[in-house]
This record gives sequence, C-alpha cells and structure tokens, in this order.
Amino acid sequence: MKRTLYYLLSFALPVFFACSSEQQNTAATDSLALQSITEAGFEKYVRELSHDSLEGRKPFTQGEEKTLRYLQRAFTEVGLSPGNGDSFFQEVPMVEITSAPPSVFSFTGPKGTLDFKLLDEVVLGSRRVQPSIDVKASEVVFAGFGIVAPEFNWNDYEGLDVKGKTVVVMVNDPGYYDENLFKGKNMTYYGRWTYKFEEAARQGATGALIIHDTGAASYGWHVVRSGWSGPQLNLQTEDNGASRAAFEGWLSADAAKQLFAFAGIADQALEQAKKPGFKAVDLGVKTGLSIKQETKKSVSNNVVAKIEGTERPDEYIIYSAHWDHLGIGEAIAGDSIYNGAVDNATGVAGLLEIAKGFKAASAAPERSILFIALTGEEEGLLGSEYYATHPIYPLAKTVANINMDAMAPMAKTNDITIVGQGQSEMDDYAERAAKKQDRITAPPADLTNGWFYRSDHFNFAKVGVPALYPATGDDVIGQGADFGQTQKAEYNKSRYHQPGDEYDDTWKLDGIIADLHLLFDVGYTLSMESTFPKWKEGSEFKAAGDKR
Repeated sequence: MKRTLYYLLSFALPVFFACSSEQQNTAATDSLALQSITEAGFEKYVRELSHDSLEGRKPFTQGEEKTLRYLQRAFTEVGLSPGNGDSFFQEVPMVEITSAPPSVFSFTGPKGTLDFKLLDEVVLGSRRVQPSIDVKASEVVFAGFGIVAPEFNWNDYEGLDVKGKTVVVMVNDPGYYDENLFKGKNMTYYGRWTYKFEEAARQGATGALIIHDTGAASYGWHVVRSGWSGPQLNLQTEDNGASRAAFEGWLSADAAKQLFAFAGIADQALEQAKKPGFKAVDLGVKTGLSIKQETKKSVSNNVVAKIEGTERPDEYIIYSAHWDHLGIGEAIAGDSIYNGAVDNATGVAGLLEIAKGFKAASAAPERSILFIALTGEEEGLLGSEYYATHPIYPLAKTVANINMDAMAPMAKTNDITIVGQGQSEMDDYAERAAKKQDRITAPPADLTNGWFYRSDHFNFAKVGVPALYPATGDDVIGQGADFGQTQKAEYNKSRYHQPGDEYDDTWKLDGIIADLHLLFDVGYTLSMESTFPKWKEGSEFKAAGDKR
C-alpha cells in the first residue's frame, strides 16, 4: 500500500519562493509566472484526469492509453518539448500477473483445520511469472517483524532456517511500540510492507504473510483489499520473479488472532516480538495452496517533457507526479471506478500548472527542467524505480527532484510539514521559504507512517538525488490544526483508495495554488543557481549522494 498520503505533496530542492504576501514581494519574473498558475487551470486538469472516461488510469488498460494521449497533448499545449529524444515517453517494462488464489485459505494442525475467506480475511498473490503456484504442507513460523537490521542490533531471523516455510510477520517496526528502539515513532524502511516481502525472499521463505493492523499500517483493511483484488503489476526481472517467495499476502488482525489461538500460542507472543532478543516461534501448523495465474509482459510508460536551460542545459531539475491509480475494481456503493482525484490527479495537474509558470516567466531557466508523470506508483513505485535505475539524463547532473503526490484540497495553512526532517540541506531552504510566507516548518504530527518511503521521491533519494518531502500543513488559517487533521482523517477513512476519491465542489483550491506557487519558486530559483544541494551528515542517503 502506498501511503495514506492524502495530504502529502513532495518536493526536492532548496526552497525559495516569493512572498510574505505572495505576489507583492516577488520579483517581476516570478510574478508573471505565478499569475499563470491558477485555480481555474488546476481545476480543469483535475476534473479531466479524474473523469470516469479515463477508467481510473490503471497501467496496462485502456485507461492508460487514454491518459498517455491526454498528457502528451497537455504538455504540448503548454509548450513543452519531448523529454526522451523526440518522444514524450519512456517505456517501462512490466509484467501483469492475475492470480486466482483459492476462495478459502487453510491452516492445518493438531486442532484440525482453520479456514479464512479470501479478501475478507486474507489476500494472496505471487510475483513469480509462471502459470501456477503449488505449495504443499509448508510449516508456519511467526518471525516477529521479519527484520534484519544490524545497525539497530535487531535480527528476527537469527538462527532461523525458513527455507520451504511460511513466515508470518508484523507490519511497521519496533520503534512504533517503543520509542527507544530503531528511530522511535519515526518509522524506518524496515517497517514497510515492501521490505517485509523482500527480506522473507532473501531468507528463502516459501510464503510470507503480513499481519494487518490499522494503526501500525496507517490504513484500514479496505486499502489492502482493494490493492490486492485485481491484477498486480511488477517490473520485469531477468529471473521472472523466481527469487521471490512463492506466495505473498496479508492476514487481517482478527484472522491473525484466530491463527495464534489455533496454534495454541498466546497473544503474548506478539508482545514479546516487540522487545529485543525475541526468538521466532514455530506455530506448529502447516499451510498450502494452489494459485492459477495469467501473466502478460508488456510496457507501461513514464511521460517526460522538458524545458531546455539557457545556460546549463546539461543540469536537470525534475518535477514528478504519478499519473496512475487503481483503475476499475471492486464496486463500493455501486461505483467501481477508482478515479484517484486527490491521488494523484492533483499532482499531475500541479505538474502542468507549474510548467505553465516556467513558460510564462520572462527569464527562461538557466538549467533544464524535466516534468515526469510516472507510472506504477500504486503498484510499488515502479515508474520512479525504473527511471532511477535507467535514467534518461545523468544522475550526476540531476540537481534534485520535486515530487507531488495527493495534494490536499484544503484552504491555506500556517505551516508546512517536512517529512524526513534533517535529511538534507533542503530543510534549511524550506525554513527560510516558510518565513517569507509567514509560515513555519514542522515534522509530521504522526511520524509512525513512514511517509518518506512511500512515494516516488524515495527512489530518487535511493540513488543519491536530494529529496525534500514536505506535506500540506495541518494548521488551516482561521480554523486550526485540529480542523486540518480531521479533514485528512476523513479523507483517509472515506475516500483514500476508494471510488469516492472524486472531484467535487466542496474542494478548496487556494491552499494547493499557494503550494504550487511555492514549488514553482523552489525550482525556478535553483534553476538560476549553480549549487547542488547535499545530504546532511547522518542521512541514510548521503553515501549514495556522495557517489554521484
């Protein structure tokens, strides 16, 4: 699951923007640009990108074909050039796997058989590109968080051989439960569901099941269910997924509780797993399954547009936003189109509006500006992973990334949230920029969600490109932080990854436009400089940045 990122908008650059009173203190060039970034233009793009006719914008569907045509036309109308030679597209080789697991998933043990219903209590699939998956009598082991983290002196797999076995692990990391462990409430990558499956595969497990918990995961079971109820996409690999576990999935919290009781293991095992020195527990039960699969290899596309710099055209600033969403899926209240208006028509509309700002500026940028609409974010940040490992332009010449994801349709706020605060020099620019708007910077109110690892900027950070990740603030002007947090919580509960994520007339756009003005000035200012922002000492990304 990607994040419950309703309010997160990301950007990666030293932040400069005009304005105590936004336009009065802005240089003439900036004023011309800012005036071209408007609520009317933004609304138009969001309405069109989230319209039912685009069918939820899922890769490998007609919705993708329609979205690509729309974006090529829109970038052209703004006046941008193709960003990949004479093409607007970067092909991203993917494989679509449609798994048909059994409707009932069973465990057997001394007490008999325990059954769970597919989708209601368990979700299952495989990343292996093969027509069928057959697992018989796989022993089941509870492996705590399923983490191997030497820097935190933590190894849930120590002394454990899981080859041929199925591991059951908890979501998040120990810091969620004890602030003295790991980075405390600030979740690390070890807490992400993607890591759990990766580590289980490295350990040789046949199966991997994550125990869902709404608080620790930061999203409800409905997000897991919708994300696993249709075809799954992955990047193509040379081994066709053979290095992954034979099957992966999630258990609902209630299902996990039943499993532990069935195995005769007290709930105390979950508590013990949260403490240093935990040893994995053999549940004394077995499981197996047969999955029939249909696979299709093809390509999806990142959409890349460009403004060439006038003085240093071989240095690049990247604005990005993912264009994809969940397509057509399980109906809720009679609606089966997952439109993704907030997530992430807002980010793509932001790309287009900011591009209009650059074209309207009276002085063209000295560095080149790239606008990349990325594919496959909802499937695991696939488009950004492919670009970061197959860059069109040299990473050593890539100054920074500004990533926009799920911008909140709320009124202006007094604050800007900095996710991953302390990672890079971007924080300092952000703070200075906030002061110019009479705003403050602050860490997220809730650090447990691991936001820094849950959107496309993460893949740029992994290869050393500086990535500052701000989020819409909580403190709505005149209404306070509680109001802003309530608005976000309501979206996450009622609309996030559901057909209800649609544009409607209750949206307030002045806050988003203020943020787009900020993001334009961030990129524009850096485009006129020769500096390359750096990662700070202690950042997990500094080593990659130093190698560029």
